Amino acid sequence: MNRKIKLILLVFVLSLNFSCTENKSIEKVKSEPELVVTPKTDTLKFTSGIRAIFQDSKGNYWFGSLQEGVAVYDGKSFSYFTRNDGLSDDQTHSIQEDKKGIIWFETQTGVSSYDGTKVTNHTKTKNENSQNIFPIQSNDDKVSKWMKSDNDLWFEAGNNPGVYRYDGQQLHYLAFPPQKNLDPKNNLFAVTDISKGKNNMIWFATYTGVLGYNGSDFTIINNETLGLDRKIEPLHIRSIFEDSKGRLWIGNNGIGVLLKEGESIINFSKKHNLIHPNSKRNGEKSPEGTLEHVFVIAEDHKGNIWFGDRDAGIWKFDGKQLQNYTQKDGLTNDFVLSIYEDHNKELWFGMADGKIYKFDGKVFEKQF
Repeated sequence: MNRKIKLILLVFVLSLNFSCTENKSIEKVKSEPELVVTPKTDTLKFTSGIRAIFQDSKGNYWFGSLQEGVAVYDGKSFSYFTRNDGLSDDQTHSIQEDKKGIIWFETQTGVSSYDGTKVTNHTKTKNENSQNIFPIQSNDDKVSKWMKSDNDLWFEAGNNPGVYRYDGQQLHYLAFPPQKNLDPKNNLFAVTDISKGKNNMIWFATYTGVLGYNGSDFTIINNETLGLDRKIEPLHIRSIFEDSKGRLWIGNNGIGVLLKEGESIINFSKKHNLIHPNSKRNGEKSPEGTLEHVFVIAEDHKGNIWFGDRDAGIWKFDGKQLQNYTQKDGLTNDFVLSIYEDHNKELWFGMADGKIYKFDGKVFEKQF
């Protein structure tokens, strides 16, 4: 009897040990780490508007602000560059990358670059002397300096009536040809946006007109060529974009979007009833549901055209229909300053309040 009890106890102890061993094994499997997306460990400190968004060849995201310089995000944290680090100005208009991987910044007062180690200012500012001043264009080299290639980088030139062109070796200032009936001393021909197009064409938007350059000749679009009364429908161009179909979109601060197809130019906003009946067609605030103050235009990989308005949020045109996204759709602000499609075909939007959104095709998700 005692032997039988001992046998039963032995079996019980063995089964208990096996059970404990099995549970430990299961718990070990469960505790193995899973593959998860690394969370953001930093947040963007900008409070002014996001004027420029760019992803470089290494996958880093660059953000240019209206008043606080430039930030770069490597997927984990941000680094910042301001005038104290060598930028020509803290207001950034565009960000580009050259073939050598150098990042270029177009600011309110000049052009700067970053080689991965330091920031170099290539244009003179009021408060400092640069060692890399661009050569002032003379009459003798006007033609040679305007010779261009597809690899050139182009930049606005502040209030000057011309542009900067970087040919891979030097940065040149190129003055526009003089225009009739306009005082060259004012800033009416200061460049507000630049777009590369087809057939070797590059478009320069200025406050009072558009200049297109194909390598030899200029095409000029202004109130006179459009037949617009300057007192009633003045051009005040803030954005320009040539799409994949060769159509030229011209965004104005007041009279909406003009669309150039071939030799035909129409007011796209007026055609789609997006100009308010009581609009004064100037810089005054517009109600929702309008497309009158267009500060940025872009195209996604599907061919949709996107507009960023000052007062009415984001507009999407798929070729047939227009769709509007505002604060009602989760945006914190209806003033859109930048639109950019990254390497993954994802759309980014920079807002006037310093917020940045990504659009997944259905909803806008705030990133920073």
